[in-house]
Amino acid sequence: MGAQMPDSYKELIKSNPDETEIRSFLVDGDQVSVTLRIPDTLRDAAKEEAALRGMSFSAFVRTCMIEELAKKGA
Repeated sequence: MGAQMPDSYKELIKSNPDETEIRSFLVDGDQVSVTLRIPDTLRDAAKEEAALRGMSFSAFVRTCMIEELAKKGA
């Protein structure tokens, strides 16, 4: 049986994980709705970039967050 997944990101980082473990932790879990207040210019630029990459705005934001959080543990 594998090791039990920590309850929080903070606990995970304390366990000195590799990037794969961090990414697995970040994508595992239930979907929740989040409201962000950002400038319309930032939203529009992000929507355009997401379209250029062939993904939705939400997927682009999730990807950016995962990239940033995964490198914190490295």
